[in-house]
Amino acid sequence: MALTLKSVIQCMDHLKQLHESLLILSRKKTEALKSNDTNSIQQLLTQERKHVQAINKVEKQRGEAVVSWCEAQGLSTYEPTISNIIANLEGDSQAKLEAIYEEMILVLSSLKQQEQLNAQLTKQSLQFINMSLDMLQPSLDSVNYGGKSAPSRNHKSKRSTFDSKA
Repeated sequence: MALTLKSVIQCMDHLKQLHESLLILSRKKTEALKSNDTNSIQQLLTQERKHVQAINKVEKQRGEAVVSWCEAQGLSTYEPTISNIIANLEGDSQAKLEAIYEEMILVLSSLKQQEQLNAQLTKQSLQFINMSLDMLQPSLDSVNYGGKSAPSRNHKSKRSTFDSKA
């Protein structure tokens, strides 16, 4: 097995592990959202940010390894993908890379669903907060206790100065 292929497999395995860890964090975030634990949410968001940075770094390495492998095999580097590598492999290497690839797809699908749930929970929390604020803050119409405003000085009296009795 060529060195670049080992690099691709190692990168894919590392990416899968990072995404699995991110999925665990996402599930913890769901529980924190349900229990309204803002401190935990902040800590989890910091950990997620670190995971995303690590994922971006490993993804860049994976992309470089895929391009190197494609160049070494004389394949087009126009769209260097794991699918293209799998299609051009045979034996154990193909089976190993394909297994990691399929596991990665399942983890990404689960992560996407979990993050959609978290987004819905966050949206509902914000709606509840907005509703609570609206209930606590009076609107301009309800500031006056009566439906009509008090008579102002600008209103003319009903009696004209010429209607006075002599």
